[in-house]
Amino acid sequence: MNVIEVTNLKKHYPIRKPFKPLRHVKALDGVSFHVKSKKTLGIVGESGCGKSTLAKTLMRLEIPTEGNVSLSGQDFSVMTGKDFHSAIQMIFQDPYNSINPRKKAWQLIAEPLFINTDLSKDECFKIACETMKKVGLRPELAHRYPHMFSGGQRQRIGIARALVMQPKIMILDEPVSALDVSIQAQVLNLLMELQDQMDLTYLFISHDLHVVKHISDEILVMYLGKVVEYGPRDQVFNDPKHPYTKALVASSPSILKEASDEPAIQGELPSPLNPPSGCAFHKRCPMATPRCSSETPVLEEKFGRKVACFEV
Repeated sequence: MNVIEVTNLKKHYPIRKPFKPLRHVKALDGVSFHVKSKKTLGIVGESGCGKSTLAKTLMRLEIPTEGNVSLSGQDFSVMTGKDFHSAIQMIFQDPYNSINPRKKAWQLIAEPLFINTDLSKDECFKIACETMKKVGLRPELAHRYPHMFSGGQRQRIGIARALVMQPKIMILDEPVSALDVSIQAQVLNLLMELQDQMDLTYLFISHDLHVVKHISDEILVMYLGKVVEYGPRDQVFNDPKHPYTKALVASSPSILKEASDEPAIQGELPSPLNPPSGCAFHKRCPMATPRCSSETPVLEEKFGRKVACFEV
C-alpha cells in the first residue's frame, strides 16, 4: 500500500520587478513519486535542486502551485489540522534552532498535543515522558531546558516531538548533518529502530550519499526542481543511468572503492529563474547532444527504474 502519493507537484514562486514582465522560480516542476508503508525514500541532489521546498510543500508550509498529494488515500489539501498532523510530521536539520530555548523538554515534546488535542496538562506530560523513553532520553530530564542538552540529545527531543502525534509518515530534512560523526550513527540507528517499532514511512533528505544508501529503500534524484532518476537503492547506487546520478555517486568519497572514471560535474547549478532550454542538465553533461538543448526528456521506465534522459 502506498502511504504517500505525489503527482505532478509544482511550486513556482513569482518574481515581480518594476517595469519588467512577471517571472517565476520553478522550485518544483512536476515531481511525482510514491512510498509504500514502512519504507524509506531517500531524496538527493545539489543545494538548490528543490529538496527542502518539497519537504515544506508536503508539510503545507508552502502552498503548491499545482499537483496532488495523497496521504493514506486522503487528499492532504482537505485534511483537518489534527488529521494532517497525525498523518505526517517533520524532523528539522538544526537541533539548535528548531526548538524553543524558553521551554522545558517535556513542553517542547508535548506542544503538538496542546495544539491538536483536548488532553489535560498531566496527560500531555505523561505522554511526553513515555516518548522520551522511546528516543533514549531519561524522563528525569523532562524539566531541563534545551541549553542543558547536547546536540544529539536536542535532536532526540525533535524526534520525540514529531512522534507524539503518532504519525505514519516522517519527513527527515538532513536530520544528522549538524551532529558530530560519532553521534550520527546513534541517531540513524534510533530512527531505524523507531521505524520498525512504529511502522513509520520515511522521506529522508540528505547530501550525504553514504547515509542515504544506508537507510533508504528507494532513491529519488532531483535536479533543478525535476526528478531525473528514481528507483530501487541498489540499482541507483550500483548502476546509475542518468549522467547526473553517475556524477553524484562518483563524487562521493570512499576508502572502500577505487577512484571513478566518471568525470566530475562541470560548472555551477543554473539559476532556477533562468533555467537552460531542453534538458536542464545539458550544459554540464558529458553525454549531451543537440537534441538535449531543444527537447525536455520525460521521466520514463528504463532498466528497472525511471530515468529522464535521451541517451540512456
